[in-house]
Parts: sequence; C-alpha cells; structure tokens
Amino acid sequence: MNENTTVLAQGGPNPLFPHIPETIIGLISFAILYFFVHKYVVPRFEKIYQERSQRIEGGIARAEEAQAEAQRTLEQYKEQLAEARSEAARIRDDARAEGQQIVEEMRAQAQAESDRIVNQGQAQLAAQRSQIVAELRADLGRQAVDLASRVVGESLEDETRRRGTVDRFLDELEATSAPSGSTSS
Repeated sequence: MNENTTVLAQGGPNPLFPHIPETIIGLISFAILYFFVHKYVVPRFEKIYQERSQRIEGGIARAEEAQAEAQRTLEQYKEQLAEARSEAARIRDDARAEGQQIVEEMRAQAQAESDRIVNQGQAQLAAQRSQIVAELRADLGRQAVDLASRVVGESLEDETRRRGTVDRFLDELEATSAPSGSTSS
C-alpha cells in the first residue's frame, strides 16, 4: 500500500471537502477584492464607458448635424444652379432676340440703301435720257434743217424759222411713232 491510501485510511484531509480555514480565508480575500473592484475599478470603468458613449453620441450628433448642413448646402447649390440655368436661358433668349432685331435692322438698312440706289439710278437715267433726247433733238434738228435747206432750196438760217420747222418736223415724227410704239408694248 502506498502512502495516499494510508492517509485516507487514517482520517486525513478529504479532497472532496475543502479545508475550512482555507475556505474562510479565501472568502475574506474574495470579499476584500470584490470591495476594491466594486469601489474603485467598476466606477472607473463606468466613467470611461459613459465618456465613450457620450463621445460616440456626440460624434453621431455632429455627423447628423454635418449631414444636415451638407443637405442644406446641396439644396442651396441646386437652387443656385437652377437660377444660373434660368439666367443662362434668359440671356440666350435675349441674345437671340437682339440678334433677330439686328438682322431686321440690317435688312431694313439694306432695303433702304437699295431703294436709294435704285431711285438715284432712275434719276440719273431720267437726266441722261433728257440730255440725250435734247442732244438728239438738236442734232436731228440740224440735220433736218440742212436737209430741208437742200430740198427747198431756200436758206433756213433764220433762227425763228429754223426752230419752227424743226419743232413741226419733230412733232410730226413723234405723232407717227407714238401709235406704233404704244401697240408694240
């Protein structure tokens, strides 16, 4: 037999039942440790937990506040963008209208200039026509007088006589050419 069985047989300490003085010392030590942990450590953990919770809640509040501010800024940006777009559209419309007005003014000026040039040309044509007709009349009159002088055999040098003869000849010429000119038109 060995020694362990002998101690059990002699009534020594039983491993299933703890030793009473050790149990009492262990309970007292546990109570002291529990007191110090409950008195000093737990409040410190609670304080740290509270501070951390407040920081997290404050961070969340600040984040929500920042998000709300960002949303307000976004709304302001969208409003300004919409205003800028409407302003740009208004400026484009104004520019189109102004461009159209300029085109109309230029067209009116061009038409007025064209009318002025045509009227001036017609006036010049009328003046040239009158001048040519006067020159032709004078030339035709001289030739008629020369021809009449040769045919009649008398001198038509007298200015009054010559003018009367030329005018009569031209009137007869116009009278004969007027009906044929009006029917051909």
